[in-house]
Amino acid sequence: MPNIELLEKSIPVAPIRIAALAGCRDLAEEVDKKLVKFRKELVENKKLSIIPQGYSEETFLVDCECPRFGTGEGKGIIKESVRGTDLFVMVDVTNFSLTYSVCGHENHMSPDNHFQDLKRIISAATGKAHRISVIMPFLYEGRQHRRSKRESLDCALALRELGEMGVSNIITFDAHDPRVQNSIPLSGFDNFFPTYQFLKALVKSVPDFKVDNDHLMIISPDEGAMSRAVYFSNILGVDMGMFYKRRDYSVIVNGKNPIVAHEFLGDSVEGKDVVIIDDMISSGESMLDVAKQIKERHAKRVFVCTTYGLFTDGLAKFDEYYEKGWIDKVITTNLNYRIPELLTKPYYVEANMSKYLASIIDIINHDVSVEKVRSSNEKIMSLMKRVNA
Repeated sequence: MPNIELLEKSIPVAPIRIAALAGCRDLAEEVDKKLVKFRKELVENKKLSIIPQGYSEETFLVDCECPRFGTGEGKGIIKESVRGTDLFVMVDVTNFSLTYSVCGHENHMSPDNHFQDLKRIISAATGKAHRISVIMPFLYEGRQHRRSKRESLDCALALRELGEMGVSNIITFDAHDPRVQNSIPLSGFDNFFPTYQFLKALVKSVPDFKVDNDHLMIISPDEGAMSRAVYFSNILGVDMGMFYKRRDYSVIVNGKNPIVAHEFLGDSVEGKDVVIIDDMISSGESMLDVAKQIKERHAKRVFVCTTYGLFTDGLAKFDEYYEKGWIDKVITTNLNYRIPELLTKPYYVEANMSKYLASIIDIINHDVSVEKVRSSNEKIMSLMKRVNA
C-alpha cells in the first residue's frame, strides 16, 4: 500500500464516493477495485487506530446516469444518497464512442456534451456532499488556454464555472498548460504526470532497455513539451534534444498554421534508443514526422510516450510507420478512451494509471499533502537501479 505512513496518522474528511460518468466507467471500476483493496488491507492489518464509518466498503462507486429526452436534452440523476460524502466525479471528455438520439438521428458525444453531463451530476448532488472534487484527466478545452487575438478562453471559463458550482478540487493529468489554474486562484488544481508509469511500461515491454547516457536520449517534439523532456532526461541522467516547428503563418488550415518543417537541436542520436515525450497524440502528424527524422539520423529505436492517445485521424499512418521501422513502440495511458483497434496493435503499450489514481483519491480524502504521490523521483530511481542491475 503506497504512502501508508501518511494515512495511518490522519483521518478522512468524509466517506469516499465516486460518481463516474458513462464515458469514464471502465477506468473508474479499475480505480475502485484498487481503492477497495487499499482500504481492506489497512483495516485487516489494523494499521488505523480508528476506523471511521464508511472507510472500507465493497465499492465506492455511486449509481448515477445522464439520460436524454427525444430532443437530445439531458438530465443528471444520482440514485443514492451522497449527503456528507467526499464526492469525486470522474469524466472523460474525449470519449466519442457514446451516442444519443436527437429527433431520431444518432449523435456522438462531443467534449461539450460530456462537460454538460459533468455539470448535471454536480447539480444532482444539490449541495449535499461534504466536498466535491472533479477528476478530469484530459482537461476540457485545455488547448484553448490563452488568447492571441479576438477569441474565447474556453478552459478558463469552464474552470470558473465549476468553481462557482461548488467544486473544491480539479484533478487532472499533464495539462497542456497548467497556468490555466490562474483563472481559479482560490480553488484546488492538482496536475499530475505519468513519468514513472511511462518508464515502467518501457522497461516491461522492451527487455533490453538500457537507461544510461550511452544508450538512451530523450526528445521533445516541440517547444511546448520541453519541461516534460527536461524533467525526464534529468531524472534519468541522459541527454536531451528538441525539435521546433517551422510554420507558414501566411496560411490557415483547419484553424491553425500548417507546419513547414521540424528542425532539430541536440546531440547525435546515432545508435541510441530515443524516447519522444509529449502530452498527447492528436492526429499524430508532427509526432510521426519527428520519429521519421530521428530514424534518418540513425537512431537505434524510437519509442513514443504520450499521456493521451487521441488518434483523431485513425491508425493507418502509425501502422505504416511501424512497418517501415520508423517507430518501435507507442505508449499512452488508460486515462482516456482509446479505440479498441489500438489495443490490438503490436506497437501499442498501455501505461496503466488506475493504481496511481486510486492513491491520489486516498491521499486527498485524508486531506494530507499530495506531494508524496505527485513526486515519483524515488520510485524512478529505484526502478533504474533494478534495470541497470
